Amino acid sequence: MNLTRTYDVLERIEAHYNKMSKGHKAIAEYILEHYDQAVFMTAAKIGETLGISESTVVRFAAGIGYDGYPQMQKALEECIKGKLNDVQRIGNAYGKSSQSEVLVSVMSSDIEKLQHTIDHLDAAAFETAVDTILEAEKVYVMGLRSNEPLAGFLQFYLNMIRGNVVLLNTTSVSETFEQMIHIGEKDCFIGISFPRYSMRTLKAMEFANDRNAKVIAITDTIHSPMNMYSSCNLLARSDMVSIVDSLVAPLSVINALVVSMCLKRPQEVKRNLEMLEETWNNYQVYLNDEINFIDDEPMLHYSLRREGKDMTAGQSESKNE
Repeated sequence: MNLTRTYDVLERIEAHYNKMSKGHKAIAEYILEHYDQAVFMTAAKIGETLGISESTVVRFAAGIGYDGYPQMQKALEECIKGKLNDVQRIGNAYGKSSQSEVLVSVMSSDIEKLQHTIDHLDAAAFETAVDTILEAEKVYVMGLRSNEPLAGFLQFYLNMIRGNVVLLNTTSVSETFEQMIHIGEKDCFIGISFPRYSMRTLKAMEFANDRNAKVIAITDTIHSPMNMYSSCNLLARSDMVSIVDSLVAPLSVINALVVSMCLKRPQEVKRNLEMLEETWNNYQVYLNDEINFIDDEPMLHYSLRREGKDMTAGQSESKNE
């Protein structure tokens, strides 16, 4: 069979994933998460690792369009070589550039991604996402690997706006399901994933969809596998300008979500922030960005120390009377 390389083996696996059997999905998940190890493994070794038969692994390769396992393994080798070539090409492109030229090039590329996102973002989907998040009983947010900072950022501000937000950041699929075992139709799940897509995030989205929760995807294109289980897709351009992902456009979309929710519930946000500020003041969390010193000791401990000295002085006076 002559395979046209319109996409690599990992993309091929992702494209077929939704129609796979349970056994084939287990193989797909293993290869997607450990492709750098799987490239050196025989079909028998993968089968042994996953507790399935060698023939199942061979059928898996055929199921995604290869003549057999050796051809799929060869495609994995080419995929890894391609990644190394990408790094080499970046060195060739920027090796003779000054630091300021690299800065301008990278930032210009990020500007292009922002403009592309502005031009292609679905305004109706954005409005739906804002309303869905605000009306949900509980919100679950998940983004792994390079997407983890985006998920943490979103969860932090959602807690300020509405509370009852769960950040799913475990490395174990079973623990993820344990954390979202009570998800239901009144809840919302937000999955954030950009290439290489996270199979763990996709499985969590599938579980949320099966439990009739509202599922929102923040991803890069309409072809992303993250869209399979979501009813609302927010697309942000995130091509790699170098060996790292550009998260400027996705972060901007998340910023816009936060601002829109604040504008829809200004009084609630104001009340939450006032409560938070009062808590900070009561527990002296922030002291004008620096710690003042009184009697050569931090002010943070001064009130407790002063109280202790007063009690000691009181006890001494009682003994003297």
